[in-house]
Amino acid sequence: MTTESRKPVKKKKPVRPDAERQASSTGKKKKVPASAKKNSKKKRTKILLFIVEIFVLLLMVVVLYGVLKTEKVGKVEIPEEDIVINPIVEQKEETTMKGYRNIALFGVDSTTGALDKNTRSDSIMIASINLDTGECKLVSVYRDTYLNLSNDSYNKCNAAYAKGGPKQAINMLNMNLDMNITDFVTVGFAGLTDTIDALGGIMIDVDSEELKHINSYQICMAEDLKRSYTPVTDTGYQLLDGLQATAYCRIRYTAGDDFKRAERQREVLMAIADKAKSASPATLNTIANDVFKEVYTSLDISEILELLGDIGKYEIVDQGGFPEESMRATGTIGSKGSCVVPVNLEQNVAWLHGFLFKDEEYTPSDQVKEYSEKIKADTSGYIN
Repeated sequence: MTTESRKPVKKKKPVRPDAERQASSTGKKKKVPASAKKNSKKKRTKILLFIVEIFVLLLMVVVLYGVLKTEKVGKVEIPEEDIVINPIVEQKEETTMKGYRNIALFGVDSTTGALDKNTRSDSIMIASINLDTGECKLVSVYRDTYLNLSNDSYNKCNAAYAKGGPKQAINMLNMNLDMNITDFVTVGFAGLTDTIDALGGIMIDVDSEELKHINSYQICMAEDLKRSYTPVTDTGYQLLDGLQATAYCRIRYTAGDDFKRAERQREVLMAIADKAKSASPATLNTIANDVFKEVYTSLDISEILELLGDIGKYEIVDQGGFPEESMRATGTIGSKGSCVVPVNLEQNVAWLHGFLFKDEEYTPSDQVKEYSEKIKADTSGYIN
């Protein structure tokens, strides 16, 4: 019904019965029947429920508005037939991997907004979500790990994103790690910085070694992004803004080198997740306006709504790195440069499935066994 078709209706003044007028004139109150009290209580309950429903609808509108932003830019569809999943994994999807949602997270080394390809993935993570419990585990795949790039050429794994964008990077992860990833989220320096700023910053513990480098990275990024920065002057647990936290993610010249940097990246992501769980609808709206245009993703509206609808139940319960510490080495592999080597890819993949899916008896696919032998042959003469 349109606004024009609704005409105001004059309410008639109720005429009280003679008995009621008489009771009123004598000062005596007429007893209200029990059924009338019951009806009145029902009306009040309906009004309260209506108010609650309106409030919930308003929240949904805010979330939907944010999600719609992803359709304007950054949304990409990867055809299902272009995704490579090893045959054994398709069987595991009905057993030990059933009920898990695995998403690839890429952080690219870009200040210009180039998120699709021609830029190496500075950060590669797998977020594995148990849809029944809401438990989430994060695994960093070290960017210099020597792997099959999904085209039977072997190099540092972050080259996959540079050569073929998220499709090739996803296939690289699926083929080498026996995963079933079909979706991804990619963010650059600006997107990460603005996300953290929109949340009001995050709490991070900065030590003395990190303090020596964090401002150098800030200066570099501030110049590229054409924005100002605030130096970090003290150590300790403190609130970092977006640029400070992004600079913290990039530090690699301390003990632990790139392994420690990947750990910092997971630390920042976990801090973001904790802050987002308590974010108000207004804050989510700000993020929708300022950040979503800086994200490149395969997720569509219904999938994002599904994830956002249960954001309160998700909890990051564990995190780690691949290759696993006791099964990795480093070395300069010919012209490929300094690489992280999975000493035995097959054993590393078995560990990964035990870590993510509690499948302690996992036997890697024939494809992984083949890649494992190739990596061993290529690197055995070079590793430290």
